[in-house]
Amino acid sequence: MKDTPSEMDARYRDMLMQQSGEERLKMGCAMRETARAFVEASIREQDPQATPEAVRKGLFLRFYGHEFDADSREKILAAIESASHPVTK
Repeated sequence: MKDTPSEMDARYRDMLMQQSGEERLKMGCAMRETARAFVEASIREQDPQATPEAVRKGLFLRFYGHEFDADSREKILAAIESASHPVTK
């Protein structure tokens, strides 16, 4: 759905382009961190006892899970789990 008039899109783009590359990068990083915080809060709301491992798995699935086939997803989830339980010698 696109309900923003094209002249507003142009104004917004011009406003963004007036910022330095560094400012735009910082803004993008802040938006990513905000999105991550929202997703993590959602995961913890569904399971208040979620372990850090469960949160990492949930973040992966929410952000990237759709980009992988089922076998690849399972391998990645297994890697997240094994990284949480390193083998000690």
